[in-house]
Amino acid sequence: MSKSPGNMLIKGGTLITMDKARKVLKGDILVEDGRISKIGKVSASAGGKLILDAEGKAVLPGFIQTHVHLCQTLLRGMAEDMPLLEWLKKVIWPGEAAMDDRSLEASVELGLCEVIRSGTTTIQDMGTVNGQDVVFESLKRSNIRAFAGKAMMDMGRGVPRKLKETTRNSLQTSEALCKRWNGANNGLVRYAFAPRFVLSCSSRLLSEIGPIARENKARIHTHCSEQAPEVAAVKRNYGKDNVEVLAEFGLLGEDVGLAHCVHVSRKEIRLLAQTGTGVLHCPSANLKLGSGIAPVPEMDESGVRLSLGADGAPCNNNLNPFNEMRLASLIQKARLGPGAMPAVNALALATIRGAEVLGLEHETGSIEEGKSADLVVVDLGKAHNTGHDLYSSLVFASNRDDVTHVIVAGKPLLWQGELMTLDEDAIVKKAEQEKKRLTAEIDN
Repeated sequence: MSKSPGNMLIKGGTLITMDKARKVLKGDILVEDGRISKIGKVSASAGGKLILDAEGKAVLPGFIQTHVHLCQTLLRGMAEDMPLLEWLKKVIWPGEAAMDDRSLEASVELGLCEVIRSGTTTIQDMGTVNGQDVVFESLKRSNIRAFAGKAMMDMGRGVPRKLKETTRNSLQTSEALCKRWNGANNGLVRYAFAPRFVLSCSSRLLSEIGPIARENKARIHTHCSEQAPEVAAVKRNYGKDNVEVLAEFGLLGEDVGLAHCVHVSRKEIRLLAQTGTGVLHCPSANLKLGSGIAPVPEMDESGVRLSLGADGAPCNNNLNPFNEMRLASLIQKARLGPGAMPAVNALALATIRGAEVLGLEHETGSIEEGKSADLVVVDLGKAHNTGHDLYSSLVFASNRDDVTHVIVAGKPLLWQGELMTLDEDAIVKKAEQEKKRLTAEIDN
């Protein structure tokens, strides 16, 4: 493939723009210097451009997953059929504690291969306590757009010694990482401070994160109200519900994303809406861990900012936005009726609304002139997705095997089904080796 970095012409696609008018049109996209410079009819004679023939394909804004755990990919299948707190204490935390730089890199890059292949162009990743530089190096190599940060944990029952930090070290290490990586790779990599959840963080840690993050112009990313026992434990400790506790510590706002919010009261929903706090909905993980079904339509009606994520491989076991869109719609239809979550709304959660939650709505999330060329191309010519309604075909029928091209800032990450920035064969081979070592260490 001849390369003209950041410049290409996408010809003849069906453009699912996800702009405010939700326009769908047949046309071309001219990409110059990594940005969308023209939408419509563009002459193929323009020189020096990489040509992508999108005839018979849909071109969409790249999918945005606002909550993933790439460090956990090697633990897929090791923590089946457990509730959240047991799942963390028995397998996930010991697994993360057993990782060294080599296994962490293998886990992250294995996850990156999967999310890119499934059309994801932006992620918000919660790392583990140690080795976060390794995560950032892998993100940089992949050229994905990403927010990430080390997990912060200075207390909690069942936390392995290797994961439990002092409050001071947690804050200092996080801030140093932020200064080193926030804005790296030409702005594609940004930092998000990541207190794991209320039960693994001291009051001092929770109270000091907000000012440090905001001084460094970074985001804040944590878990909230995922399962009923977690909510009950927070209430025992603080006498308040999760969202109220986070509000008390200054950890709500437009720069904050809360994963899950399955068990939230009407009062908490109003507080989320009033503060502009983002909710990172993970339907597959919520179902697999038996957490419940988040009241997404109710939050939406109240004005809460919403988005989608796959969470981690051990609680999903996919990192696939097609699964999340489909389930996000279907589970609400079962709760509230067939009109509760139309396909176009589910697609919006995975694109423009995800961009809004991350503060990226002027940069990505829709196909509009001037925005970054973060795009995914989906083959519509297969037997299973030749339906009458494009949104329905994409959300309910299409899957990651239909993704042919993935582009971030005009640079191909996947081209005609081939990963361009990561060596998938080598990564899978290394992951298999590290999985065996990691399993042996956890078992001992």
